[in-house]
Amino acid sequence: MTASKTDIAPAPWDDKPQVDFVVVDVETACSRVSSICQIGIVGFRDGSEVFAYESLVDPCDEFSSFNTRIHGISCDHVFGQPTFAHIHAVVDGHLSGRTTVAHSLFDKGALAAACRVHRREMIETTWLDSVRVAKRAWPDLPSHRLNVLTRFLGVRHKHHDALSDARAAGMVIVKAIDHTGIDLATWLKPTQPRGGPAPKAAADGHLKGHRAAILGAPRDGALGLWLAGMGARVVASIGTTSTMLVISKDQPFGRFAPSGPYRRAEELRRNGSAIEIVAEDDLRARFSLDAAVAA
Repeated sequence: MTASKTDIAPAPWDDKPQVDFVVVDVETACSRVSSICQIGIVGFRDGSEVFAYESLVDPCDEFSSFNTRIHGISCDHVFGQPTFAHIHAVVDGHLSGRTTVAHSLFDKGALAAACRVHRREMIETTWLDSVRVAKRAWPDLPSHRLNVLTRFLGVRHKHHDALSDARAAGMVIVKAIDHTGIDLATWLKPTQPRGGPAPKAAADGHLKGHRAAILGAPRDGALGLWLAGMGARVVASIGTTSTMLVISKDQPFGRFAPSGPYRRAEELRRNGSAIEIVAEDDLRARFSLDAAVAA
């Protein structure tokens, strides 16, 4: 690891490059997440890198041997390097007002903690977790760690180097968009909207006695109201007493992909639970057919 030379003066933000999103990654010196000792930021537009920024950072904190073994950075490497307080304006200029990607939200927490410790304004940006994107795009992978993803996707990557990690996480987003056809704006939508309070179950109906969770739509939306009107109790999440997981036809990513609640329901079924996993359209059609036969 060689010390990098960094211009710590704020960049001329009138010339700020246009990007679709930026990616940030940090390395820390010890268990305190505020102890940023390296930062990398990469901007992407139309699937390609348009700028990169990297700096070693004096964390104003101790170095843990555990952390140094991971990233190779020690106190010798950051001697004479800027503190986070010095580079805050540059980092804020790159991230503020943009969509910022991080692989897990560790980096979000580290930046917030560093802002507090160094008495700087919080960075206002819209965060997107590339782990969440990867899990939706490639649900069958055994792991969604960044080094596993880059091997799978064929992306060159030096793990635990902040700039290389940022580039790699950006390529995860680029390749997920290409693989799924889901655009960036849609990836930013919540995967499991909860909505407001659950509607009260009707006193009677075809689904009386059922405890139904909804995948892909708020529980107080049209599907939740219909289920409650059929007598079902609409619950917030899948549990051992749930009897039904209803997959909404209005999925936030435009199509269904296995997610946490779905896998939990499958696990319960494997363990002997009678929980039913059913698509909204199929469930509605079932009762429409019953009504037609009764008529």
